[in-house]
Amino acid sequence: MPELSHRRRLLVLAICCMSLLIVSLDITALNVALPSMQRGLHATTSGLQWTIDAYTLVLASLLMLAGSTADRIGRKRVFMAGLVVFSGGSLLCSLAPSLELLVVFRMVQAVGGSMLNPVAMSIITNTFTDARERARAIGAWGAVVGISMAAGPLVGGLLVESVGWRSIFWVNLPVGFAALLLTLRFVPESRAPKARRPDPVGQLLVIALFGSLTYAIIEAPDAGLGRVLPFAVLAFVALAGLLWYEPRRTEPLIDLRFFHSAPFSGATVIAISAFAALGGFLFLSTLYLQNVRGLDALRAGLWMLPMAAPTFLCAPLSGRLVGSRGPRLPLLIAGCAMTASAVLFAAFEAETSNATLLVGYVLFGIGFGFVNAPITNTAVSGMPRAQAGVAAAIASTSRQLGQTLGVAVVGAVLVSGVGSGPYKDTFVSAARPAWWILTVCGLAVLSLGALTSGRWARRTAERTAELLQEREIRDAAGVGA
Repeated sequence: MPELSHRRRLLVLAICCMSLLIVSLDITALNVALPSMQRGLHATTSGLQWTIDAYTLVLASLLMLAGSTADRIGRKRVFMAGLVVFSGGSLLCSLAPSLELLVVFRMVQAVGGSMLNPVAMSIITNTFTDARERARAIGAWGAVVGISMAAGPLVGGLLVESVGWRSIFWVNLPVGFAALLLTLRFVPESRAPKARRPDPVGQLLVIALFGSLTYAIIEAPDAGLGRVLPFAVLAFVALAGLLWYEPRRTEPLIDLRFFHSAPFSGATVIAISAFAALGGFLFLSTLYLQNVRGLDALRAGLWMLPMAAPTFLCAPLSGRLVGSRGPRLPLLIAGCAMTASAVLFAAFEAETSNATLLVGYVLFGIGFGFVNAPITNTAVSGMPRAQAGVAAAIASTSRQLGQTLGVAVVGAVLVSGVGSGPYKDTFVSAARPAWWILTVCGLAVLSLGALTSGRWARRTAERTAELLQEREIRDAAGVGA
């Protein structure tokens, strides 16, 4: 890709951020609309879980395929296709007559979404070649998540109260269309120097792993162990198959050599933990504010602002800290804040008091605002630029897998506890184990942030980069295995 002017690089960043905005806005607005959807479509709690997890599950399953495909056939081409499919899926979601069809159309949305975020991050990585400039760009990218968290609940709440829950999907249409036109005009095409071959077996194993694991977790409270055990076994077999099959391929879907780098491995687990906490936090908060406190969608959205505003403010600060001092400090701040927030709810029932509820939301917003930039920067830094799409896709997959598991586990715990008594009377006690799970997620961010950002970790990243570059040279010369 040719070197672009500073103004053109900023324009490319803005266009890529538009794709992140519609994807993130869709998720946050949908959370506020869940109780309204539950009433309108007569859905159970597990049905609500599927409206979220059907999207994140397909997204997580296809992100790595989208990243490698974009590196092979062109990032701009795949990015534009993603905008078209995502916008079309949004339109179908707004017309869904039943919960089952809504879940199907959410999966169509996810197919388009899988072509957006990892490909956009790959475009950004190849556009901003200077390490400091890239860190700032990733910080701005992370700030868009804060914008969506701030605007999503408010926009979603306003639309739900004035028009209905279906209207939340309409927001994606004009933004997607504008992003499509701007991409066509201003984003240059780029691709990896050496095309990667498809890995259909690896892709099927990933789908089997993610799908069967999520189904087993969500359906366990209602279906029982006997019905979900085969899916748990399938998940284990698929994982074992990936670990056996992928290292034997010259160009695997998941290059397990990436995980020789301690920072990359740490960033992957941190992403799963942080976004599991986010998915569970939003799910619990939405149901509590509307179904227990009895707030309407707009007032519930306003209550989300103390969480959204710190995320928006802290994300660019985190990007600057990563650029100037590395990822360690932002990750430590994120882990401490997210852990403290979850402990407030788990040990002190913070949701039962306005003051502690406010503090819990602010702390979580600070933590999540600091965590995103170091995850992305650590995942792609040190990797050969030719592998940027795959590395970014694995990081994005970790985020979506984390959010999928967060909603699945928290929802399953909640269903198990609430089922024993009246919903409003048992919600707080039923949610307490879920808050302890989110506490563990915060502690994982804190401990791994400290362990994987030291000198020894950087040395493993350097050795991994050398290994990958040597393999690329051998493959290019026709000597590789």
